Amino acid sequence: MNHADALAYLDEHVNLERLMGTGRPEAPTLDRMQRLMSAMGEPQHVAPVIHITGTNGKGSTAQIATRLLVAQGLTVGTYTSPHLERINERITRNGEPISDEEFAEQVAAIADIEVLAGVRPSWFEIVTAMAFRWFADVAVDVMVLEVGMLGRWDATNVADGQVAVVTNVGFDHAEYAGPTLADIAAEKAGIVKPGSTLVLGETNPELVRIFRKEDPAITWERDVDFGVGENQLALGGRLLDLRGPYGSYPEVFLPLYGAYQGDNAAAAVATVESFFESSLDASVVAEAFAEVKMPGRFEVLGHQPLVIIDGAHNPAGADACISVLEDDFDPAGDHFLVVGFLRGRDPTEMLSAFRADEASVVVCCTPPSPRGIPAAETAAAATALGCDDVIATDDVTRACDVALQRATADDAVLVTGSLYVAGAARSHLQQVLP
Repeated sequence: MNHADALAYLDEHVNLERLMGTGRPEAPTLDRMQRLMSAMGEPQHVAPVIHITGTNGKGSTAQIATRLLVAQGLTVGTYTSPHLERINERITRNGEPISDEEFAEQVAAIADIEVLAGVRPSWFEIVTAMAFRWFADVAVDVMVLEVGMLGRWDATNVADGQVAVVTNVGFDHAEYAGPTLADIAAEKAGIVKPGSTLVLGETNPELVRIFRKEDPAITWERDVDFGVGENQLALGGRLLDLRGPYGSYPEVFLPLYGAYQGDNAAAAVATVESFFESSLDASVVAEAFAEVKMPGRFEVLGHQPLVIIDGAHNPAGADACISVLEDDFDPAGDHFLVVGFLRGRDPTEMLSAFRADEASVVVCCTPPSPRGIPAAETAAAATALGCDDVIATDDVTRACDVALQRATADDAVLVTGSLYVAGAARSHLQQVLP
């Protein structure tokens, strides 16, 4: 089996990521994953686990925590989702994606185990099982696992997190949990195992109580036990004063844009401190932060015009994204918004969060996904919202080209709305921008 064969095998299985927003396909269960893990010898238990959930920020928190652990000399297996450009990005060792050959080898092994276990796993369950198996094969010292969706019934939750991390709770995946924030919090709280350490970024007292009911041994709360003090704009990122449960770290440079990344950084520091049950060396923290990269998360790809891609895919993320553009960059010229959304999102709500009516031009595209909302539908919502200049084109790359053709050196082009849009745009823009 080669990499193409492996992808074809995966595509033969139900992909819940593609079905989200089209109705709940099945009742949640961990039975298939548990049977797979049993047939594989329980690889999810071969190393301690840091398990991360949240509505926004879990990807950044996972990457920052990974860099902190690597800087401590550990071999770190990190599992994240979704990917931006290639599926291999989801499974990494010390930040390096699994190779095509190793990927195909793991898929072939899972294909055999599927028959042995007598189950028909989903696409995401197979990829998660591959990650556990590969991490066992390469003998990682610690696994950093990002929840795919919610938590309690997520395929990653066959592992027991020594440290459970919750970045925040917002309205997302309401078709699987809801309709209230308390319902969503209860699902996310499922990753908190009795006796674990909980790093809790959510500050709503009603929701905090839900997480505490899961009986963690220790709970560290944002703005009580950890947090960010000074959070200043700096050239190429943020300058932060961070406080963890065990130590403080003044004037740390993080090469990511957006004040909200300070919150993610503080959660990551608290997470790694909790893992070691001690403070960290300040020089190690500085070294680790310098290595942090988040492609597709408010990533600047060009100047004159300013060109930015961001995978913001829910209203809270959209609001944060546009705030960074306005507060940290404040472009002198016009603002071009290139957007595309997936089913499960309300285009009007998303466009409002992106403040599309304040953009000079809104270019609507169809994300390259079966769940992609047609560009014409998004354009109709933009027009109804009062946007003056609205263009619809089905192709993401064509939408980027339209915006670039009209933009001048003083303008800003923001490409966003979904990681599918950001990924397709990134591949194209890296080829056409100087």
